[in-house]
Amino acid sequence: PPPAAPPPDVVKKFADDDFVLEEGTLPRIATGREVMIQGFNWESHKFDWYNLVKERAAEISAAGFTQIWLPPCTDSLAPEGYLPRNLRSLETKYGGEAELRALIGALRENNVLPVLDAVLNHRCATHQGAGSKWNRWEGTGMDWGEWAITNRNKDFAGQGGDPTGDEFWGSPNIDHREPRVQADICEWIRWLTHDVGFGGIRFDFSKGYGGEFTGTYVRACMPEFAVGEYWDTLNYGQGLEYDQDAHRQRIVDWIDETGGICTAFDFTTKGILQEACGRGEFWRLVDQKGRAPGVIGLWPGRAVTFIDNHDTGSTQSHWPFPSNKVGMGYAYTLTHPGTPSVFWDHYFDWGDSLRAQLGGLLKAREAAGVHSRSKLEIVAATDQVYAALVGTRLAVRLGNDGWTPPGDGWAEAVHGDGWIVWTRGS
Repeated sequence: PPPAAPPPDVVKKFADDDFVLEEGTLPRIATGREVMIQGFNWESHKFDWYNLVKERAAEISAAGFTQIWLPPCTDSLAPEGYLPRNLRSLETKYGGEAELRALIGALRENNVLPVLDAVLNHRCATHQGAGSKWNRWEGTGMDWGEWAITNRNKDFAGQGGDPTGDEFWGSPNIDHREPRVQADICEWIRWLTHDVGFGGIRFDFSKGYGGEFTGTYVRACMPEFAVGEYWDTLNYGQGLEYDQDAHRQRIVDWIDETGGICTAFDFTTKGILQEACGRGEFWRLVDQKGRAPGVIGLWPGRAVTFIDNHDTGSTQSHWPFPSNKVGMGYAYTLTHPGTPSVFWDHYFDWGDSLRAQLGGLLKAREAAGVHSRSKLEIVAATDQVYAALVGTRLAVRLGNDGWTPPGDGWAEAVHGDGWIVWTRGS
């Protein structure tokens, strides 16, 4: 079925001078007014996490977050949830099925969309099969065998087809071309959205299997929002290369593979932005055609921007944003086109000052009517300063060179160390 159209009052509310409702996609991609919070970190499984988040549902909503990405919710070999095993069991270290359903209910009561973390590239087996390898599932309601596993990794003796993406070596990689696999996953994802109550989906390790399968699973349940994790290495030479066009194009190509029905995390923007902020190299923040250099410069309506997540930051810190420049990073992502995502730790655990800055940025974005497809005019991108006008009512400066926006009616909305945001009335 076609995506549900937003009610007329939603369209009317968002009738800004540069806003056009996108047709033919998921409803919250169409409106482009989303702000996500990632609702966990790498250590969250050590706590009574579902209940902890439930207690903060009203606070999350009041801050301006419209959706929350929740941790993987199925039985897993690893406590964090990223080695799923019995996909029909919702008993996890974060809490059980009853707690999860209660959390989802509380979020929906507070108008915050719960987002499922769908880990579908790989699945740990429950039993040994061919070759005495761990490659069979029994008693799970989704009982597969060697036929469901791609044939590349000999550790699991898979008898399925060739991989359609990169290999994840830690557990059996699933053959998404297999019709029985597709049918089971479509039924599973409908259960989690239509019964358990998730309203959005985040797809884990999207490099591991073809984007066309993600498109199939999205269309099977038609959520309100969907985003994929296509995490690819940026282009490096002596350091980070200026030109990352090929990197962002690979992400755009994956979105195209889904049929354009899914957004993707903008890893290109993250990589460039942390170099620009950390080294004061603001010249990085414009491409050779005057656009933003990340996915937001090509297809902002399908880009989800972020500063850090449970992999790049948290206790794993595989690729962290410079800790003293996190506020500056959010001054960029929360004012710019794309759908911004805020990391749980940054909002709740990094202190009152950063939380106040984030709160000010969220309010400025809303007050200025900034949306995922807002017009971006980059005024300056030099060694000393980055300056931009977003839509008609927001201006932002990174750096301390004294630039102020041209014209009348501007008032400072929020500022931090080395950055400032202005807004003005309509």
